[in-house]
Parts: sequence; structure tokens; C-alpha cells
Amino acid sequence: MSQTAPSRSGGQILIDALKIHGVETVFALPGESFLSAIDALYGARNAINVVVSRQEVGAATMAEAYGKLTGKPGICFVTRGPGASHAAIGIHTASQDSTPMILFIGQVGSHMLGREAWQEVDFQRMFGGMAKWVVEIDRPQRIPELVSRAFHVAVSGRPGPVIVSLPEDMLGEIAAVPDGQSYKRVAAHPGADDLERLADMIADAERPMLMVGGGGWNASACQSLCRFVEAFDLPVVSGFRRQDIFDNRHPNYVGHAGIGASAALVKRLQQSDLIIAVGLRLGETTTSGYTLFDVPRPKQRFVHVHADAGELGRVYQSDLPINAGMPEFAAAAARLQPRSKRSSREWAEAARAEYLADIVPGTMPGSLDYGAVLAHIRFEVPNAIVTNGAGNYAIWVHRFFPYSGFRSQVAPTSGAMGYGLPAALAAKLVHPERPVICFAGDGCFLMSGQELATATQYGLGIVVLVVNNGMYGSIRMHQEKEFPGRVYATDLVNPDFPALARAYGGQGELVTHTEQFAAAFARAREFADEQRKPALIELRIDPDAITPNATLTQLRERALAKH
Repeated sequence: MSQTAPSRSGGQILIDALKIHGVETVFALPGESFLSAIDALYGARNAINVVVSRQEVGAATMAEAYGKLTGKPGICFVTRGPGASHAAIGIHTASQDSTPMILFIGQVGSHMLGREAWQEVDFQRMFGGMAKWVVEIDRPQRIPELVSRAFHVAVSGRPGPVIVSLPEDMLGEIAAVPDGQSYKRVAAHPGADDLERLADMIADAERPMLMVGGGGWNASACQSLCRFVEAFDLPVVSGFRRQDIFDNRHPNYVGHAGIGASAALVKRLQQSDLIIAVGLRLGETTTSGYTLFDVPRPKQRFVHVHADAGELGRVYQSDLPINAGMPEFAAAAARLQPRSKRSSREWAEAARAEYLADIVPGTMPGSLDYGAVLAHIRFEVPNAIVTNGAGNYAIWVHRFFPYSGFRSQVAPTSGAMGYGLPAALAAKLVHPERPVICFAGDGCFLMSGQELATATQYGLGIVVLVVNNGMYGSIRMHQEKEFPGRVYATDLVNPDFPALARAYGGQGELVTHTEQFAAAFARAREFADEQRKPALIELRIDPDAITPNATLTQLRERALAKH
């Protein structure tokens, strides 16, 4: 490689590096601390699309969702201090969700570092326990080297977020430095002996269960996984908010673990004699507070496959730990041959029948049946990308919408409220040809509702369903369980959501009865597709309908009976 290079500003060197690493979209909220980089982005406007959000949480969430959808690092630019603090929510989500992401933060001038200058933050201390790597670039000559490392760290092993701090004067400094080359993902591969042992363990099992989750998947890996599942006739369970790794319509899919998991599925997992956990960390939510399996040694024979060797044995001891990336493991597993003709078909069929029974919505109080809404959507748009944030409203979505495969679900395992709307915008940017539906609770929506302006500005025709029960439902549910009848600090007084959507340039409707929904949904989809603007439907549901299985009244009565 030639060592001669034209003289450029640090900002120009940085943006040239992003182009070399294949960056096509940047999410940002501008700040004076990185004006040199913004100017370089202006020069690269035909190669890199810049999407400007209305708040840094939105920009960081869009970047995180972009990383989920593409497998490439989502790129976000924010300014120091308040900007970085807001963006921390997106970094936390990327960390817990194992999503590749790089956050570039404009920093105070290098000559002021350590003086607590205006908006100065020590990003190593701020993000050190949350990101995979935090670096501050002190000289423009090191930009190609350190940006390359940032990309490699973000995508290799267990994917995750990287923080790059950019002192303002460094970005403006002129330097002559040669460019590097594009990053290459590094991943471990499963050993031949481990694969042979896996096949033997499956042959010896009578009640095997395959659990899938985590980050690092792509469409090819999911296809390979499906071939492995079909060859060995394995029932498949998805981890929390990872239901799109395996097509829910496939006869071997039997449900999801975590919040809202069916009692029958939990019992079946506990009765299994072989658990094959692929990609999951087996965290608190998926394991129902680490009660699904015994800690540290599950009573079932246990296989744990993960991209990060540090996760193997971290909580659960396994009979067979395999350190491998998801595409690498899935491709190798797809080539395995069953050891015998014996099949666990009866076991898998019974689990599938339980799943199909569980996704039939029951009745709920009030004039609007939220379960019926999900049943309608799943038949109208089975190929939709569905996004959501956090809240009890999401239990219905995860239970009653069958995800059609990678990538049809974009949701935070971190439990970040306000996630659904920014994530939907990223999904529409990546897949403009597919319908994108965002679910948000009334509390969840108002944490990022201003991003409707971003949707209108960039022509992103998404449909937003705001599930309004006038409260922070998840907290109210726990409140009734632990302190029945003592309702406090969970009620909400909400705006006119349809009017708010119209104020942002979109379409808005209110639905209060089940029979109104089909026509309203058709109008919303038509508006979003034709006008390329957001369409919002407020679903006003009875506050007593807190979960698909129990009402608030029932939870309160049970709690009072215990007291």
C-alpha cells in the first residue's frame, strides 16, 4: 500500500474511512463539536445517506436497529455531554442485544481535556462497562487505524457497541495519512469433534429441545439452522424477542421463552432431556429469572453454543460448550447426519400442538379486543417487519403474531421503552419494499413520538399502533401483585394521539371497537404506502386488560387473598 496521501482534515479522513468500510447510512443529531465531520459528510452526500433525528435516543436507536437488520455496524454521530448521555440508551440496548454499532461522539478540544470543560465527559468511565471498546482519537494520523479496529471489534465474536471519541480540534487538524482497507469479520468455528458429539447426544435423547437467540445471525445462518432442525426433527424455542430467527409457521417451531411464555412450553423445557442453546446468553428474561434451568448445573444434558467464549460457563455449566459464530455453527450443523432413524416426532408434534393452541386469542374486557387486532394483522401482512418497545402491550404481539423469519422482528431484549418508533424508521430505510408496523404503548410512544417528524421528513411510510390504556401498564401490573389496591404514580393523562400524528404531517385515527379496526388498518396502510408518511392508529383498550391471561381485577383479588 502506498504511504503517500493527500493532506486532509481529520473530519475528511474519518468520513473517507467510513466509505472504505462500506457505510451507506449514518444516523445523527448535529453538534458543533464535530462540524468538520459534518462538512465531510456533505462532500460524501452521494455515497452516505445522513438521517437526522429529533433526539439522540432516536438516532442511537435507529443505528442499533440498523445493525440488527443488516449485521453491519449501525453508525451514529452525537455531540458530547447531553448528546452522549441521551445516546447511552441505544448503547445499552446494543450491548444487551449483541448488536454491532459504533457511536462517534464529538468531544471538547484536546487542550481542554481533564478541566471539566463545557459538556466534557470522560467516555471511558461513562461507557467502559457498557461498550465492547471505548477509544479517544488524539491525532488524525491514527484515524484509519482506530476506526478499522472499531469496526472489527463491533462485528467480531459477540457483536456489540463501540464508542469513538473525537476531540474537536483533532477533527479540524490537517494531516497526510494513507487509508486502510475494509474490515473483515472474525469468528470462531465449531470443531469437528464437538459436532460429532452433538450428533451423538441428539441420537441418545428422547425429548430434545433446541433454543435459539442472541445476536450475530443472518438470513443464510437461519436457513442453515432450518436444515439442521429438519434433519434431526428438533422442536425449536426462541429466546426473548428473538422469535424471527426461526419461521414461526414452520411445524418444528413450538414457541418462545421469556415474558408471556406458555405454561405448557415451560413444563416441556423442564421435562426435556437435552437442551441445545444456540446463540443465547440464557439471561434473566429468557430463563424467567434463572428459574427455567437449575444454576449452575441444569438437570438436563446441556449444549451451549455462543460466539463469546466468556459466556460459556458464565451462568450455566454445559456438557458440551461450543465457541462459534452463528453462521459458522449453523453451516456446520446443517451438514451433520442423524445417527439413527429414530425420531422424536411425537414429542415435537405435541409441542407444536400446544403452541398452536396458545396463539388463539381469548376474550378480553372492553369493546376493543386487542387479541383480535393481532389476529387480523397476521393474516393481512404476514411478511411485515414488526417493531416494539417495552410494556405489557408487547405480550400480545409476541404471542399472537407469528414472525415469518429473519428479519421480521425488531425489538429490544434490553427492555428499552420508546424503541419501537425509531426502530421502525430504520427498518423502512433498510427494507422500503416491506410493510413496517410499530407497536407502542401510550407511555412507550411518548418517549420517542417526536420521531414522527423524522418519518415525515425522510418519506418513511410506516404504520404505528399506539395501545392506549392510560397508564404504565407493566408497573401497574406489578403494583397490583405486590401492593394491591395502592395505585400510585402509574396513571397517565395522554394527548390526542391521532391529532398529534396529523400535526407531524401523518394520518391519525382512533379505534375504540374491534369492528372498526380492519377498515382503519387498511386506510393506514394505503396512506403510508401512497404518501410515504407515517399513519397512526390509537387503540383505546380497557385498562383492566393487562395481560392475555389475567385482568388487573383478577391480579388484585389474588394478591388480596394472599394477604
